[in-house]
Amino acid sequence: MTRHSPFPRNQAYWLIICSLMLAGCAVGPDYERPQAPVSAAFKPAPGWKIAAPEDDVSKGEWWKIFRDPVLNDLMAQIEPNNQNVALYVARVRQAQAQASSASAARYPTLNFSGQGGRTGSAGSGNLINPADGTIDNGSINNAVNFQLGLSWDADIWGKLRRNVESKDAAFVASVSDLENARLSMQAQLAQSYFTVRSLDSLKVLYTDTTEQNRKSVEITRNNFEVGVKAKQDLINATMQYRSTEARMVAVEANRATQEAIIATLIGKPASEFSLAFNPLPGRADLTVPVVPAGLPAQLLERRPDIGAAERRMAAANAQIGYQKAAYFPSLTLNPSGLPGNNVGFQGSSFSQLFSAPFLFWGIGPSLAMTALDFGTRAAAVEQARGAYDESVATYRQTVLTAIQEVETQLATLRVKENEAVSQDEAADMADRAVVISLNRYNAGIDSYTNVVVAVNQALSNRERSIQIANERLTASIQLIKAIGGSWDPPGADVASVKTSATSVPAERQQQQNAQQQQPDQRPGG
Repeated sequence: MTRHSPFPRNQAYWLIICSLMLAGCAVGPDYERPQAPVSAAFKPAPGWKIAAPEDDVSKGEWWKIFRDPVLNDLMAQIEPNNQNVALYVARVRQAQAQASSASAARYPTLNFSGQGGRTGSAGSGNLINPADGTIDNGSINNAVNFQLGLSWDADIWGKLRRNVESKDAAFVASVSDLENARLSMQAQLAQSYFTVRSLDSLKVLYTDTTEQNRKSVEITRNNFEVGVKAKQDLINATMQYRSTEARMVAVEANRATQEAIIATLIGKPASEFSLAFNPLPGRADLTVPVVPAGLPAQLLERRPDIGAAERRMAAANAQIGYQKAAYFPSLTLNPSGLPGNNVGFQGSSFSQLFSAPFLFWGIGPSLAMTALDFGTRAAAVEQARGAYDESVATYRQTVLTAIQEVETQLATLRVKENEAVSQDEAADMADRAVVISLNRYNAGIDSYTNVVVAVNQALSNRERSIQIANERLTASIQLIKAIGGSWDPPGADVASVKTSATSVPAERQQQQNAQQQQPDQRPGG
């Protein structure tokens, strides 16, 4: 005796096989990254060459190239305390959850339900059944039901897969946004920190100058009282003294502002944060990173904003296929249909429930397609294409902006290094002019007006020297940000007392090329 299965095996199997075969199709264009306008060499730096990306180069604690322990301690407080970074961390979590949800939608959904109960009727109590002569006293019935339901979208045209591609790309873009925010906060903190140190240097300058001017006022007043010098000399000396004092007050106000910025970046109230007095060293001892052999091609991998823009292109491209899939019918196994995709047991006795007589099942796919929508789907596809074109333009503009920033900072570093040398010489000559002017005034050859002019000129030159030092540090920080992080390989000596305007000389580039041509000596290489 042949036992027949309660399931239409052949029909169900063929349905599943056909669905899986059709699921290999996906409408919409496959993603290909558009070409970006990347030059072979940066204009101000003839030694810059395109080379293979170095995936093992650390992009992390780039600020350590300045060899400042205070800065290191401040940077360590950004990650756990900065609220902008925390905001982007939360966005990453959201994007990751959306990607997981989109991926889970590709798989079947299994539902379980069960119920049981008893029903009864009271009966009349006085009617006699003519068949057997029994009295109707009511009845009690038991009902038990257990059921499994299956729901699955066959994804014939790749709609769900395109959505997964879009969400995955959006998730990676959110991670790049996080890295970009973290790098921006770090660069802003480093810039504010060195600004504070430059203000401390100005305070030292103003303190020394104020003390010198105070002594000049006393000398001039004594000479005026004995009739040796004119009252105008005393007025000029006093004016010079008070002017320097006013500059001291302005420095204190600017320092407080920069301290407040740093406090916000590390997640502290401004009233609870202060930096110890720490002026910048002289030019000969100033630590400014050496400009490396940076690579234009590496910008596409180093800069997080470029990575985010590229991933958003991929997400927008996948959305085109997602919208195109609406043109085609969808095949769904859904228990809500008739007879429904379910299997279970139903009976009046729990002890006999899980046996063949109590088994029931149902299977039935549903096919749905929009016949007429008056251009709604076409408009959605066109909107997706427009969004993709927008993302392409954004990506290319981001690359151009990145190259512009690198070009600008390279030129700034080159100019500021040369300017620093000239400015220090000018400051030394201005100091000599002050000495000569004071000697001529004491000898009665010149008036004190000439001394005031010489002192102001010397003070302006020293101020400019400090400003140039801060500008060099700021330009190096902005260059690090423009490249996307530290540029030197692990173990390299990244600190230097000078800044190279032409990146790495040709000899170093030749050495790098030679190293690349040598066979890999690492284990397993």
